[in-house]
Amino acid sequence: MGATNSNLEQSLGVPCMWMRGGTSKGAYFLEHQLPDNRDEFLLRIMGSPDDRQIDGMGGADPLTSKVAIVKKSDRPDADVDYLFLQVSVDQALVSDKQNCGNILAGVAPFAIERGLVRATGALTSVRIFMENTGQLATATVSTANDKPVYAGTAAIDGVPGKAAPISITFSDTAGSTCGALLPTGNPVDNVEGVDVTMIDNGMPVVVLNAQDFGLSGQETREQLDAHVELKSRLEKVRLACGPLMNLGDVSELTVPKMTLVSAPMNGGTISTRTFIPHRCHASIGVLGAVSVATACLLQGSPAQVLSVVPEGNKKILQVEHPIGQTTIEASMVGEELDSAGIIRTARKLFDGDIFSD
Repeated sequence: MGATNSNLEQSLGVPCMWMRGGTSKGAYFLEHQLPDNRDEFLLRIMGSPDDRQIDGMGGADPLTSKVAIVKKSDRPDADVDYLFLQVSVDQALVSDKQNCGNILAGVAPFAIERGLVRATGALTSVRIFMENTGQLATATVSTANDKPVYAGTAAIDGVPGKAAPISITFSDTAGSTCGALLPTGNPVDNVEGVDVTMIDNGMPVVVLNAQDFGLSGQETREQLDAHVELKSRLEKVRLACGPLMNLGDVSELTVPKMTLVSAPMNGGTISTRTFIPHRCHASIGVLGAVSVATACLLQGSPAQVLSVVPEGNKKILQVEHPIGQTTIEASMVGEELDSAGIIRTARKLFDGDIFSD
């Protein structure tokens, strides 16, 4: 049953599928089934604002307080449109100012489950228009008997067990939020006395050398979250970078992300610790990883100086993070990045009605 403006009917519940997408999880909705008071409704079902989100489905972490809104696309180059919303844990804030490549991983199976896209055999490709950034991605999922297949042999760091692989290819993501891959036109800028790379290849990110903050870059998430002075300094840099990245005043925004980089420790390309933006990420977002991997290709950038980048036009870039690595498959044309792809997994956790009253 779809939602209406009636409080009585709304109290009967709104159809919702809860899914893990990549290393995140959240609520997936068809756009037309959401009530008119969308943001108020989403805050209620997540239990925000509350550090524990005890009166909602949110998991007291930004990675588990996410929403995907999906509809059939009117565009000739897309099958579905996807809007990502980040529901703040401790604030009454619902933000559409960023994309989420992890929640994106669940969009194709959700679209097939809801009948927006028909399965085409053992593999089904779904063209997804990402409304937040105006860009396209193609996700290819395993299917059988006209349904997504969730069981499989693919493993991704940060998720226990294995599942069916979902291949996601991004193209034309440069400058999707900031208007240019490098909003200032420079691979390196000095902001608040620190050399940074301000970059947007699907996610606005400020890349900084961890050593400039007196860190090794191998600190745990808990150590960094408890480092009040560090977080204060990072926020000062972030606020200064906002206008330079064409984002304006970012004091109430969840972008840009702040990524501290250091030399790889486990055979990867670069090691990262990412703030999103005020808490340290358990891993790294998909599109954030794409932006950081791209920064590794920019001569003289904080990431490039520390990175180990393979030769060739097809590059496998391993972005290390606190709980493992995220693999980016980069295709180059000369010195320029042409497209980037990633393998994710997803799993349907429940399908039913969710209540805001």
